[in-house]
Amino acid sequence: MRHVERVERVAVLALDGVYPFELGIPSRIFGAAGSRYEVLTCTVDGRPVRSNADFSIGVEHGPEILATADTVVIPAVSPSRVTDELPDEVTAALAYIRPDARIVSICTGAFVLAAAGLLDGRKATTHWHLADRFRRMFPNVDLDPDVLFVDDGRILTSAGAASGVDVCLHLVRQDHGSELANFVARCCVVPPFRDGGQAQYIQQPVPEQGAASTAATRAWALERLGEPLTLADLAGHARMSLRTFARRFGEEVGLSPGRWLIQQRLARARHLLEASDLSVDQIAGQVGFATGASLRQHLHASIGVSPQAYRRTFHAAAR
Repeated sequence: MRHVERVERVAVLALDGVYPFELGIPSRIFGAAGSRYEVLTCTVDGRPVRSNADFSIGVEHGPEILATADTVVIPAVSPSRVTDELPDEVTAALAYIRPDARIVSICTGAFVLAAAGLLDGRKATTHWHLADRFRRMFPNVDLDPDVLFVDDGRILTSAGAASGVDVCLHLVRQDHGSELANFVARCCVVPPFRDGGQAQYIQQPVPEQGAASTAATRAWALERLGEPLTLADLAGHARMSLRTFARRFGEEVGLSPGRWLIQQRLARARHLLEASDLSVDQIAGQVGFATGASLRQHLHASIGVSPQAYRRTFHAAAR
């Protein structure tokens, strides 16, 4: 008998003041994954909501659809509408969500989850510009404004606007492996991974005119991840002093060169764990970690699992 793959239902809750771009991200990303997902949009009462733009949005579903969802997405709403107390109708809508469902917020959607008490004691993120406001309103949430998204198990939060793409791609990768996530990214003409965190988007002084970029050196380094690259190697390739290179790199990427190299090596290692049968030691050598133990240490520090556990989870999905 032919195996029929289970379809994951994703319900998107559109609240008053919703940003149309963020509202459309789940449908665009999960929709590009083919028949593996079904995306439905609802409001707290089944009636149209006013968007943050100059139009209203009509939907076909009320909040009861949330009870049938495997994943619920709360897109961003206008910052002027966020509060530490939810309207009764929003609270009632959220009560439909099953205890085992994943919940995802995009940008200011984290304020909604925090006001509902769903983020208490958890690590989360939101748009960097609203970080101080979020901390004042929700001191019981462990806010990290430096990342693009946080995966805290059942609940995932993402930063501003396009980071909703990042977190949805992460879920596709988690559910079905890197091959499908990369295919979806290509269809949507977006990177499957983005380097750095929100720090690279925080307003910074404009670099002096004619300042050299580190982009070419980053591309050069990606071709040599298996080599023991040092800061001096990178700065030498860029024809900059160590201090200038480190400063320029931080301005452009939002990370130190060393931290960026570790992230790239881990990304390559994760791909090989999913898509190959190489041993952990062989993968470590290919991506530039001195030993398998070093790879294990860095991977566990980054995502909280060992290479073997990661492979068990994602290798089958990738195949």
